[in-house]
Amino acid sequence: MEYDKDKIDEATLALLYLVMWKEYDWHRAWKSFDWDSMNRLHEKGFISDPKGKAKSVGVTEEGAHKAKELFDNFFGKPK
Repeated sequence: MEYDKDKIDEATLALLYLVMWKEYDWHRAWKSFDWDSMNRLHEKGFISDPKGKAKSVGVTEEGAHKAKELFDNFFGKPK
């Protein structure tokens, strides 16, 4: 089955918000998501390079903002 990779990336970024924390001046998130999607998010400038031994990945300011926006859109309850 073919699927929309941009939608997968949006859902992954939204879920990164769920596991994100702020460490000093940098956002971080656990990187236990699909590697292809994580690599595309890196290419789009939302996260640092996910390759490496660390269990978390850095999230850019733009990535953190977009992650919150997507999380609210996908999972927020109407007011």
